[in-house]
Amino acid sequence: MLADDPGDVFLRYSLAMELDKEGDHDASLTTFAELTRDDPPYVPAFFMAGQQLARLGRFEEARTILRNGIQAAKLQGDTHAAGEMSEFLASLGP
Repeated sequence: MLADDPGDVFLRYSLAMELDKEGDHDASLTTFAELTRDDPPYVPAFFMAGQQLARLGRFEEARTILRNGIQAAKLQGDTHAAGEMSEFLASLGP
């Protein structure tokens, strides 16, 4: 399906999630990063990348992606996503 519609945001997001599940973290994080650079950025990709990075012990990178995601969510008027990412960011500590 992705070959037929390579720009489909949900399919790309689903691929990143599946790659994470399979343990291919580099490919998953690359796909999430691409989604965050879309215009407009795909807000859920920030949160999932942040969670994945935290699971991998890459906390500073997780904090950075979450801060960027909070900003993107606010710009898009998605206060719910901004709030969820803010809570997760706070749980990671300073």
